[in-house]
Amino acid sequence: MKFTLTLGLFFALQFVRAQTSVSPSAAASTSFTATSADEKAVIETEKQRFAAQVKADLGVLDRVLANDLVYAHSNGGTDTKQSYLQSIRDGKTKYSSIDIEEQKVRIYGNTAVINGLCSLVAINNGEALNSHLRYISVYVRNAGQWQMVAWQSLKLAK
Repeated sequence: MKFTLTLGLFFALQFVRAQTSVSPSAAASTSFTATSADEKAVIETEKQRFAAQVKADLGVLDRVLANDLVYAHSNGGTDTKQSYLQSIRDGKTKYSSIDIEEQKVRIYGNTAVINGLCSLVAINNGEALNSHLRYISVYVRNAGQWQMVAWQSLKLAK
């Protein structure tokens, strides 16, 4: 009986420890301020990605986008890393500007979640876009480099 009780207590403690070992950062950042080094690194990577989209810098995008990326556009379409980069390479997607209005980042171990708000001006398949987006992007630290594994955005009314 003592053995069973001790074993149960051991597993309960392990469960509690597992639940608290990876927790969000104490102070999530808003706008452009980040408190931890990881938060700052993720925000900087996100800024580099947006700038690379505007400049069509495929080298930077290849580095900051994970190979298993799922990119869900505000129109409901989805891209992989390969199809997304190809649309920029072919000129089907051209960004004129992406302006970050708000960002909140939370770190969970090697995963970062950004909730944000941005305005973008672009051309997609010949159609002019002037969108105000609420978005979520998910980054994972891979060999010391933050890479985006998921993006999903929602068009807001102007």
